[in-house]
Amino acid sequence: MQGYNLIAVYNQTADRLLMCKRKKDPYKGLSNLVGGKIESGEDGVTAAYRELWEETGISREDIVLTHLMDFTYWLDPCYVQVYVGKLNKHVAVHGDENDLYWSDLQHNFFDATQYAGEGNLGHILEHVRMFSQQLFI
Repeated sequence: MQGYNLIAVYNQTADRLLMCKRKKDPYKGLSNLVGGKIESGEDGVTAAYRELWEETGISREDIVLTHLMDFTYWLDPCYVQVYVGKLNKHVAVHGDENDLYWSDLQHNFFDATQYAGEGNLGHILEHVRMFSQQLFI
């Protein structure tokens, strides 16, 4: 079963979220969190830090990731591991795979015409909001 990850990256004050505008299918043209494939034999958190570095230039020294939740799609078959973290310093993000931007948090992330994942992005960010005291201390 193929593994993937999504990484919710917040700025230092946790009032902005790093998003990407997808250049390829699935979800071409929609906004999403950064992330990618978990390679064969690679553990989830190692894959999350690797993908974060490859897609944004954010390193392990810039952020501590917390494993938030998983989604398993038995009919696809694949699974998605979701991580969240807050930057501990300013980082100039950059990437070639997708267009990166910082979003404020005042959006309807459940809107499937704007955001990837059939509402899962909204679900993920609601959980981050519910547990923000534990995640961002």
